[in-house]
Amino acid sequence: MSAKLYEKPDHWTKKAFSEGYPARSVYKLEEMDKKFSLFTKSSRVLDLGAAPGSWTTFVLRQLNKQGLVAAIDLSPLDKAVESPNLTFFQGDLCSAEIRKKAEALGPYDVIICDAAPQTTGNRTVDTARSSGLVEIAIWYAENFLVTGGNFVVKIFQGGSEREHLQKIRDLFSSAKGFKPVACRSSSFETYLVGIGKKA
Repeated sequence: MSAKLYEKPDHWTKKAFSEGYPARSVYKLEEMDKKFSLFTKSSRVLDLGAAPGSWTTFVLRQLNKQGLVAAIDLSPLDKAVESPNLTFFQGDLCSAEIRKKAEALGPYDVIICDAAPQTTGNRTVDTARSSGLVEIAIWYAENFLVTGGNFVVKIFQGGSEREHLQKIRDLFSSAKGFKPVACRSSSFETYLVGIGKKA
């Protein structure tokens, strides 16, 4: 997909900057939280693929002092994203060291993942890479999420959504695909949501 399509800031981008968020993606999470009640004030949240930090910032603004966000990304968070409730780990989601650090702060009430692969412009390659990230996120949900916990993960359409959604249905009381209004009309991204992790 050409980067030129995204050069001109749209309504959501302008709104994000005016409200102090690093990126427009925050409104996708906000919409899903309103629809699915993902968080409570004291939630312990793991944010996978967190940079630049819009989702992290949104969650931090929902929490009280008992809440916590652990965020992971290969890239650093925006410098403005900081809070006593935030712990950031810079590294690979597949790294044993990173998984150990994430586990030490868990278990979590909610796991969210807006991670996207480095895109090539080849849809087959890009959807396969996105599917791989979804598999990693589901692994985190299986291992680090409390019973009753919630889960959100981004996936590129055509990236084995049905197979992943079935796996999420096996793990959660409720599971569905959802495309927020704030997704660009030209984008082929969508989200899989799992509510109420089974015992």
